[in-house]
Formats: sequence, structure tokens, C-alpha cells
Amino acid sequence: MTMNIDLNCDLGEGFGAWEMGNDAAMIELATSVNIACGFHAGDADTMRKTVQLAKASNVSIGAHPGYRDLHGFGRRPIAGLTANEIENLVAYQIGALQSVAALEGYKVTHVKAHGALSNVACEDDMTARAIASAIKAVDRNLVFVVLANSKLVDAGEAANLPMVHEVFADRAYNEDSTLVSRKKPGAVLHDPALIAERVVKMVQDGAVAAITGKVIKLRSDTVCIHGDTPGAVEIAQRIRAELKEAGIDVKPFKVAG
Repeated sequence: MTMNIDLNCDLGEGFGAWEMGNDAAMIELATSVNIACGFHAGDADTMRKTVQLAKASNVSIGAHPGYRDLHGFGRRPIAGLTANEIENLVAYQIGALQSVAALEGYKVTHVKAHGALSNVACEDDMTARAIASAIKAVDRNLVFVVLANSKLVDAGEAANLPMVHEVFADRAYNEDSTLVSRKKPGAVLHDPALIAERVVKMVQDGAVAAITGKVIKLRSDTVCIHGDTPGAVEIAQRIRAELKEAGIDVKPFKVAG
């Protein structure tokens, strides 16, 4: 049986005149993209430009909500938020992208939490459930992109949301399936050849080696390539080439059963 995998990329992460990554090139290599919604990065103009690129390439778009933290790019946890506050910030950002996408006659299909918001939710039930609750309230048909083996999976199941399980091409894993903190050495991978080899194994074996060497079993419906990682375009090109060589088709994700 032929294997398929979706490649997703976080885009639209510039702000005003400041650009982050090569969105035009990455969107040609991805099959789904997650667009910053103004809290950790992005603004209305950047969002619309990214939607235009996605529509031109027939690539599905998703909201990429994060903490309100432009200075920290949404990668700093914000403590003390209530479940209602988390629901509000997630719903607000989804709605922002839906409105901008409507200007282009395009539809938001999925939601993927960004940075620290996602990292906290992967280990904290309240945060994970608040994110899922917000998505369900906005549109129960939105696909919830969840880190494999995390609390986000449990929250998505409890909310009865359609889900796809995500793995990361360019991030190291801890033994508990969480991502290694960006503050630690080796957290972000940069060698295109090694990353591509790793992605093929993740898809074929349903597993990845943690930073300790321990093999972790995980479901992989979609692989994330960070658009802001140095060399992202080369990494994505190498991944696609190695997947093709291995007989794995790159196609839009299918919802997990």
C-alpha cells in the first residue's frame, strides 16, 4: 500500500515591513500551511498576502493562534491565564484569519496552536481543553492539528473534533514525546540530509528517536517544517525528494479516525 504524508509549514510570521522566512518558496513545497493571526506574529496585510499565496497554489490554510507575545514570537509561556481567557484568545485569532480569508474567497480548514501555547497545552489538561473548546465553538468541522502523544490529543477526542497527528521534522524530542526546549542544545535540527532521513523513518516506522536515543512510537499524519528555521527551503526540498525516493506520496492530510 502506498504511504501518504502531509507537509505543513508555519507561515505569515512577518509583521509590517519585517519579513520572516521565504513564504512564497515554502508554500510551493507544503500541502498545508498555518498562518500567524496577529498575536505572536503577522498582521492583517501579511495574513491576506499569505492567503493569496496559498489560494494560488491550492494549499489548505489553518489558523496558528499563540499567546499575545510579539516581542517573544509567542515562544514564552504566559502564566495565570484562565480557561476562558485561553478560549477567547484562540477564538479571536481563528476569527481574524477567517475574516481575512473571506476577502479572498478562501476557507480556513484547520487550527494548530503555536509555540509556547502549544507546548503548555501538550502537558496541561486545562490549556489543551480550552483550545479544543474554542475551536469547537467557532466551527466543529475545523481540523485540530495535535502533537502526537500529547494532552492535545486527549482534548481533541473529548471535544469530538476531527484531528490529525503532527510530528516535527526539525525539532528534537524528549522521551515523553514532548519537544526539547529551544533553550537546550540540539533542540532545533539544521542538517537537511539528516532531517530528511529522519522524516522518512518517522513516516515508515511510526516512530522517532528521542534526544536520548530511545525510540518513541507516534502517529504521523502531517510533518511540520518551520518556515523560520534557517535553510527551511532547502530542508523542505530535501524532505520531498527523500520521501519520493522512498515511495511516499506528499498529499494533503486525511482526518484521523
